[in-house]
This record gives sequence, structure tokens and C-alpha cells, in this order.
Amino acid sequence: MNQPGLSMKPFEISKWAVQEAYSRVKANKGAAGVDGQSLEEFEADLKNNLYKVWNRMSSGTYFPPPVRAVEIPKPGGGVRILGVPTVADRVAQTVVAMELEKRVEPMFHPDSYGYRPNHSALDAVGACRERCWKSGGWVLDLDIRKFFDTVDHELMVKAVRANTDADWVVLYVRRWLSAPLQRSDGTLVTRDRGTPQGSAVSPILANLFMHYAFDAWMARKFPGIMFERYVDDVVVHCASEKQALMLKTVIGERVTEVGLELHPEKTKVVYCKDYERTGSYEHTSFTFLGYEFRARTARDRHGRLFNAFLPAISKDAEKRINREVRSWGLHRHTDWTLGRIGRWINPIVRGWLQYYGRFYRSKLYALCKRINTYLVRWARKKYRRLHGFKKVNAWWKALGDRYPRMFAHWAYTRGFMATGW
Repeated sequence: MNQPGLSMKPFEISKWAVQEAYSRVKANKGAAGVDGQSLEEFEADLKNNLYKVWNRMSSGTYFPPPVRAVEIPKPGGGVRILGVPTVADRVAQTVVAMELEKRVEPMFHPDSYGYRPNHSALDAVGACRERCWKSGGWVLDLDIRKFFDTVDHELMVKAVRANTDADWVVLYVRRWLSAPLQRSDGTLVTRDRGTPQGSAVSPILANLFMHYAFDAWMARKFPGIMFERYVDDVVVHCASEKQALMLKTVIGERVTEVGLELHPEKTKVVYCKDYERTGSYEHTSFTFLGYEFRARTARDRHGRLFNAFLPAISKDAEKRINREVRSWGLHRHTDWTLGRIGRWINPIVRGWLQYYGRFYRSKLYALCKRINTYLVRWARKKYRRLHGFKKVNAWWKALGDRYPRMFAHWAYTRGFMATGW
């Protein structure tokens, strides 16, 4: 991989593109695919492995291996199937994703937020929050049923072909779309629809498909209506209930036209006014990207209370995080130091706080107190002298005063739940 130039191959693919693709794959980490090869093992013979990827892709002889299927439980029940490609396949997919991104990124809608440079889930939540205040008080919460399992291959390839003159991009997209899934028992599942979540090329393909299926269509048919889309998760802001119901019908028809389906139970019209409720409404809240939007009491910068329709961490996200905190069993690690515990949990907790603490951060105080309570239980188990409440409370206060940044969540609160003494 020491020559950046192109070779006399059927397809002109830069060796530097393959090198850059590997850098991105390494940064994203990830598990081994069906061949069991880890990133470390791939890197042990990096030059040769990258040359193989480049050589096969450039000659048109690259055929992706099966994708390892991993079942992930859904918060509401059921499982989501993630596809884990091999390391080499992730590199090859990233080469194609980089090529496609150069072509399609400039044309994407500004309110498409998923897996895009300078766009994030929190940007989408923030835009949704402001538009809930400014719109007519109605939201259409769209749920596309099993998007990644049912997306039409031919329409996907058509969208790709319309945005590249590189035949190799179209060729390899076709091969990845039809690559089989390999279950844990070794059985192979052939696919004629869908693109597995977890593959490196799926995000750009999903955005490209939804650009034509939804974004560009909405901009053409309803240019004055605002929305936020994060891959297949969409919120549409409406001026009235009548408009929301109309859009639910026509968007449902559009989604069907491109081979998809709106979930009949999860797609709903939501009333999102925060004051002067004059009637009864079936839905007055919705969840978007882990945040629940509903009427809440808040304080302005002068400390005065007011009502607003605001996002805060959703119940499902709270439950998932609480389950993970319980699974740590912090109070049982009495052979560890507090410093070791901090090095373990701080990166995880900091990630939660950075994401769910952006809006209505007071909802996270209970989580922080719960973690502190486990830490106090740890201290009472490790040190006999701290069994009484007064003693452990004094120790805890002194610890926080001496090391105020020991734990990431102490930026929120050092309080704990004084129960069971």
C-alpha cells in the first residue's frame, strides 16, 4: 500500500482511499465478522490485507462474505437484527460509502440528520423542540415499519446509479444488498429486500433512499411543511389536526409506493400545545431519538415557572440505563479502588450525560443519585467503620470536597438516596 496512484485495472480505485477507509473502520472499532478476525488480527498483516481488498475491488472480483447476524433486544419487545461484516468487508464498504458521500452529501435536505457530517441526533432534537413551539400545535410522528428489513433493492440501486458514474460503486452495492446473513447456528438467510443495520455502507444507502422517497418528495409536494428526519425516524410539524391527518394519509400512500409501510399503531397524530388545552386528545406526547416530548413545567432564567412542550430523556431510555447501572454491581467490587471504578464507569456515564443532559437535564438527577447510592453501598461494604449513616455521610462529603471531579456525574449532583439505614 505504498503507492498512492492508480493501476491498470478495470476499475480506478485509489490505494489511498482503501487506506483512509481502514482508518475510519479502526476508529469505529467493532466486532469480528463471520471469519472471526478481529481488528487487531487484521492489522497484524495490514499491508497485505489492504492490498487484497484494493486488488479485488479494482479488478471487479471482490465478493462480500456473509454478514454475521446479531440479535439486539428492542425496548418495547422483540429483537432487531444487526449485521456485522468482516473487517475486510467493512473496509471495502467504507471505500464505496466515501465515494458516494462525495456525490450525494451536497444535495441532501438540511433536515436530514442521520449519519451526516456536521449533523447529529441532538441537532434533530433541538430543531424539533423549537418547531413544536412555533408550529400550529400538531405533530405527525411517523414510524416506518422494519425499514432496514424491507427496503427495495432495485429502487436502492436506481438511486445509487442516478448519483454516480462509477460502475464499480453500483456493482458492489448490488453485491452487498444481496449478501446473505449468517445466523449464530451457521445457517444462511438469503435476502431480496433490506440492507442490514450495522454495515458501513447502510447509512449512506438509507439516507439516499429516503432522500428520494421522502425528503425531496416533501420539498416538492409540501414545501412549507417542516420536518426532522433521522434515517427512518421522522417528525412532521403541522398547522392543524386536519392537516396532520391529511399528511398521514398521503405520506402513507407515498411510503407504500416505494415499497415501505407506516406502522399502523406507532404512527400517530400528536397534540403538542403546552397551555390552554380546551379538549381531550388521544396523543399528547411522542418519543424522538430517545427523548420524550410532552408538556412540562420549566424555569426561565429568572427562576420563574412556566409551561412548555419540552423534550427529556424517555422512559424507555431511563429503563435501559437503569438496567445497565444495576448490572454493574458496583457495591460488589470491594476489591477495587474508587479510582478504578471511576475509570470504568466515567466514559459510559459521560456519554449518557452529554446526550440526555442537553435538554431538561434535571431528569437525570435521579440517575446520578442512583449511581451515588451504589457507590455509598460499596463504601459501607468495604469499610466496616462506615456502616452508620452519619459516618458514611461525613465520609462521602469529605470525599466529594477533596476530589470533586472523581466521577463524571458529580457535575450534576453528589447526593444519594438515604434509604435502608
